[in-house]
Amino acid sequence: MVDGQRFSFTELTDSLGRSVIMPYLPLTLSSRNSSFEVMALLDTGASVNVLPLGYAPP
Repeated sequence: MVDGQRFSFTELTDSLGRSVIMPYLPLTLSSRNSSFEVMALLDTGASVNVLPLGYAPP
């Protein structure tokens, strides 16, 4: 990736009180005379584990 960027992971607490660490991207949404600063969740594909639970790398 030639022009890659890095975004830090942010720690949040979910509705069950668990700590969740996810990568967020700051965005500004604009429409006519209004604008809002929001945080968008990045889809890195890294939050899915496809390895079996008992897998140990060689």
